[in-house]
Amino acid sequence: MKIGIPKEIKNNESRVGMTPAGVFELTKKNHTVFIQNTAGEGSGFFDADYIKVGAIILSTIEEVYSQSEMIVKVKEPIASEYPLIKENQIVFTYFHFASSEPLTKAMIESKSICIAYETVEDDEGTLPLLTPMSEVAGRMAVQQGAKYLEKPIKGRGILLGGVPGVAPGKVLILGAGVVGVQAAKMAAGLGAHVTIMDINMKRLRYVNDILPNHVITAFSSEYSIRQLIKTHDLIIGGVLVKGGKAPKLITRDMLKEMRPGTVVVDVAVDQGGCFETTKATTHEDPTYIIDDVVHYCVANMPGAVPYTSTIALTNVTLSYILKIANLGWEKACESDISLSKGLNIVKGKIVYKELKGLFD
Repeated sequence: MKIGIPKEIKNNESRVGMTPAGVFELTKKNHTVFIQNTAGEGSGFFDADYIKVGAIILSTIEEVYSQSEMIVKVKEPIASEYPLIKENQIVFTYFHFASSEPLTKAMIESKSICIAYETVEDDEGTLPLLTPMSEVAGRMAVQQGAKYLEKPIKGRGILLGGVPGVAPGKVLILGAGVVGVQAAKMAAGLGAHVTIMDINMKRLRYVNDILPNHVITAFSSEYSIRQLIKTHDLIIGGVLVKGGKAPKLITRDMLKEMRPGTVVVDVAVDQGGCFETTKATTHEDPTYIIDDVVHYCVANMPGAVPYTSTIALTNVTLSYILKIANLGWEKACESDISLSKGLNIVKGKIVYKELKGLFD
């Protein structure tokens, strides 16, 4: 199969769809891999690295799309890429269709095969291709939140870990999934007071068993959220609905109950966000303030650490890419139920149930 890896062109996105190690596994199986010129540089992988493992370097993104049967990316195509996608072309990437009607309509019109990393689901109900980026984003949420709590950036002026004689900062985490657990680990490691909330008691019991004693678990409800936001300095939204929009757990009116300088980090922004006031931002301009509450809502948080993120992503996507390349998408999906759940749009038709009817 001819596989194309274009350079990511979303704002401040430095990741690349595959490492040289991943490309080597494809070329040794006699697949052809096209890499756009300098596509890997932002992640620390250079054209020479890809050439050594048998890749073919192409000068433009147009060449990559036109010569490839399958496109492997990191982020969803943006408007300038829509016309490049061909009928029956496989596009394997993070799509997050629920947060973008224009993208959904464009992919329907392209009649391509859209396989979304974020909805590939294994037998245990976990999302193996979303997990590594959720791990990165969960850990980064605390790093970024700690930074934006500093007074020069309009935060409360809180040091999360505190110092002797001064109480540590308080972190509230909504969602005890991968993002939430990783955020809790980081915050607890800094010495912060951590509360993690979920509506799944089985998950809360698991979290209670694996995290330090100073991480408190709480059952999530609107009432309890309203009480806790009054006293917490950093609030992290890590709620996920597979393939669908995230629920709005913090509404606009709740901001007035928070103390000025409170920081909210919405890791669910790719799925529409779990705060009513969420709007996607970029690494170039990551924050905005509403009612004296600092919002950090960067839609590609792992893009800030592209070396780590690209390796972590290739580790989990490569086996699926090889399967598609070896068998074709139809046989690959027939033989692997987890991969078939990644099918979102096929030749102009929505086939993922959570997307049906979402945009009328």
